[in-house]
Amino acid sequence: MILRTEFPLKLKETYAMTAKPSMTPDRFLHEQLAAASPDLLRDLLSTFIDALMGAEVDAVCGAPYGQPSPDRTNSRNGYRHRDFDTRTGTIDVAIPKLRSGSYFPDWLLERRRRAERALTSVVATCYLLGVSTRRMEKLVEQLGITRLSKSQVSVMAAELDEQVEAFRTRPLDQGPYTFVAMDALVLKVREGGRVVGVHALVATGVNADGHREILGIDVTSAEDGAGWLGFLRGLVARGLSGVGLVTSDAHAGLVAAIGATLPGAGWQRCRTHYAANLMAVTPKASWPWVRTLLHSVYDQPDTAAVHDQFNRVLDALADKLPKVADHLEAARTDVLAFTGFPKQLWRQIWSNNPQERLNREIRRRTDVVGIFPDRNSLIRLVGAVLAEQHDEWIEGRRYLGLDLLAKARATETEEVTDTDLKALSA
Repeated sequence: MILRTEFPLKLKETYAMTAKPSMTPDRFLHEQLAAASPDLLRDLLSTFIDALMGAEVDAVCGAPYGQPSPDRTNSRNGYRHRDFDTRTGTIDVAIPKLRSGSYFPDWLLERRRRAERALTSVVATCYLLGVSTRRMEKLVEQLGITRLSKSQVSVMAAELDEQVEAFRTRPLDQGPYTFVAMDALVLKVREGGRVVGVHALVATGVNADGHREILGIDVTSAEDGAGWLGFLRGLVARGLSGVGLVTSDAHAGLVAAIGATLPGAGWQRCRTHYAANLMAVTPKASWPWVRTLLHSVYDQPDTAAVHDQFNRVLDALADKLPKVADHLEAARTDVLAFTGFPKQLWRQIWSNNPQERLNREIRRRTDVVGIFPDRNSLIRLVGAVLAEQHDEWIEGRRYLGLDLLAKARATETEEVTDTDLKALSA
């Protein structure tokens, strides 16, 4: 009787579209209760979830599923499956996709709120530790934090720290990670009664399935060889293997650490970082011209054309801007390392824009805090942001196709046959 009175009218209407026309919700419940299967509650919950999503999608589309209507503004386009953990067990939820735009039920977004909870925790910690200012108080109010005690902050931080630590120390067992990118961000932390700059080291990679992953994050006092060496050794100990090419800036300590921990891996100088380095030695009035010449090298169709264009650029700069030409010639091997791989991969290899977008997302969150009260709070927030991005990448489209990855490994090992390529791309 309780079920009958609490059964939402919306679910009744939607259920009529998902079940047989002759079966009413009351009859469905009666049959399920009569069967008394061990998975009864999970089956009922799964049915209710499907009905609820169906009703919500119909509202977004402006018309019921499969029914023509002048009010329709959108239509369904298949499903994407997502595991939903409940007290009755894990349920496979088929989330409807739309032809234009997207739909995602709010009650499945809890995992993606980690970064916001981490941000709330960090700001509240700043406030409670006495390092707050009038600006910090305004931030606290904007985040909706009222009368938040130290014990509440402690509980919140402990839960988040546990999740972030599990993410940071997980095994890297989805290799080989053919392509890896690394970068460091400078953030401010209070230590010993003063504000100091620390470096957040971040590594990303492309796994064997073609998806990007966040491989690791660590905080060091300085971006030196020792910091990068310890960071890379930690990644290798967790399972990082099969690295064919590492993309990064030209930090001497990082390049040396790559050679010491990833034998056999090539190194590609990040296009974005190198452009900034080249701009520093170029007269301001000449930079648009030099930048156009540099981009023309990357736009060539094959390896021979890339090197020929690079030579032409050197010849064009030799007389007018000899310092710029010398800078380019010295960086030739590092800048053109991408030509050792199939041309279909070049854009992903020499362009570090995805890494830069990741850095901007981290900055967007950390700029709210400004100065972190300690390193733990920094790792908590940055780790939560990276964990969210990791989930987005793993659940999204492949960054690289399996056929391209197979060709990259074939180029690297020169032992992969056509049969291997077909098997990897199947």
